[in-house]
Amino acid sequence: MSDSGESSGTGTGGTQSTGRQHSRPDWDALGRRWWSHVETLASDAMEGRDTGSPGYDRAADYVTEHFRAVGLEPAGTDGFRQRMDYHVARIDEPHSSLQLVHGDRPVPVVLGEDAALGLSYASVDNVDAEAMFVGYGLRIPELKYDDLGETDLHGKIAVFVTGGPADLPGPIKSHYQSLDERRRAMRQAGVLGTISIPNPKALEIPWPRVAKFRFMPRMDLVDLGPMGSPPLPFSAVFNTDRAEMLFSASGHTLAELLPLINDGRRLPRFPLNLRIRAHVAKQVTKVTSQNLAGILPGSDPSLRNEYVVISAHLDHVGIGEPVNGDPIYSGAMDNASGVASLIEVAHSIVESGKRPRRSLLFLAVTGEEKGLLGSEYYATHPTVKGRIVADVNMDMYNPLFPLRYLEVQGLDESSMGEDIRAVAKAAGVEVQPDQEPEHNRFIRSDQYSFIKTGVPALTFKFSYLPGTPEEKVFKDWLTVRYHAPLDDLEQPVDRAAAAQFDALLETLALRIANADQRPTWNSDSFFRRFAQ
Repeated sequence: MSDSGESSGTGTGGTQSTGRQHSRPDWDALGRRWWSHVETLASDAMEGRDTGSPGYDRAADYVTEHFRAVGLEPAGTDGFRQRMDYHVARIDEPHSSLQLVHGDRPVPVVLGEDAALGLSYASVDNVDAEAMFVGYGLRIPELKYDDLGETDLHGKIAVFVTGGPADLPGPIKSHYQSLDERRRAMRQAGVLGTISIPNPKALEIPWPRVAKFRFMPRMDLVDLGPMGSPPLPFSAVFNTDRAEMLFSASGHTLAELLPLINDGRRLPRFPLNLRIRAHVAKQVTKVTSQNLAGILPGSDPSLRNEYVVISAHLDHVGIGEPVNGDPIYSGAMDNASGVASLIEVAHSIVESGKRPRRSLLFLAVTGEEKGLLGSEYYATHPTVKGRIVADVNMDMYNPLFPLRYLEVQGLDESSMGEDIRAVAKAAGVEVQPDQEPEHNRFIRSDQYSFIKTGVPALTFKFSYLPGTPEEKVFKDWLTVRYHAPLDDLEQPVDRAAAAQFDALLETLALRIANADQRPTWNSDSFFRRFAQ
């Protein structure tokens, strides 16, 4: 990797069958073209592309112009656009407070240091409720696992550690940790609100950066749709290093629970013998944002009403608390990179003159950073008449080094796993399953909105072997740049490797779109239950 961030392009060679017109593509030139989109979308002029912001709208205009220039057909409800409304809640922290009440003795919680208040349009102004520790806070009926059913939780605050026991299958555990499923379970149990303690085994962002996000606006769809669940009246997240104070009157300590958490063992549940007293001051408004959809129609009259979605989220987190004087959270890798690839894959396929049998739907969604809201809206309010049969999603795939290993989330869940194995093998790339399943990444990006409507999906990360310099690069990126202003245009990026990834993704999309049979869930996949 050179100082300029451009690679010599030797990571995978140049002989793979990619669908490009060149037998040996000029990866550096293609990488520069990809990077030109990132430069625009992650520029200061876009102001971090927060959902519903003027900066996001400028980025949406840019994508729309390129969809049109490429030759895609508009597939929104208004040209390329599909609009939706959001509730927006902002914390007024100077007029808010949080206390732990032992008997008659209130212990103040320092907001930003000890904890951060959650927020939504539905947050109540005042809370005074008993607290219970509920282990991982999961309810999984089909496994007869229930952290919420042994005690009366009506009107109480459920305190839990994120994650789950190691003896539960990863996919089902991830599903029930998703925001909507957790909200449903807590509401069924009568819980008034929650306090989460981040699992120290799965921390991606240090607490000081987490704390800065408490001032960012929180959003919920006005139209929740059939998959959405209303927010709880109260929520908060505690700094893991300060969470011991929650246990001070319980007869237990967080320290005694940490070995169980580290080993992935089941946790006890018990009263915390204190009350949570909070005042939440907020301002609530509404904004409108938009998904962007363009179609390359299929060539087969019998299959053209089946759609293979290629998706990426356009939004990032906007303007926030400055880090080293920079308040713009540019989101170059997260996820201007994915949207740039969306444009480049569309460009390449149209330029090649190829017309796959099924239609390709290129989709740039909003609201991912607010909880996958734009993709959820699209999945439940599709703008195409026909059937969505697959989703290939790009979110922060991180071309930080040559493309030798590709982590594929969803690899063993559907027949698309065999598709990506075949395409990657031809490209000289080794496929890996999810290397860190405890981070629940398969349910944390937009493919999950489609999965919940029964659509098989894949998403990707550049990967590495343990103990290699690439592992350090990736983990350092998460610690320093993820959801921080340093995810900007100055970071070192392997642009040629990004172009190689685009070619691989193009080949994958065409393979799926041209197959005789649509993708199917594997018989042993947990997600098969969503198939319609």
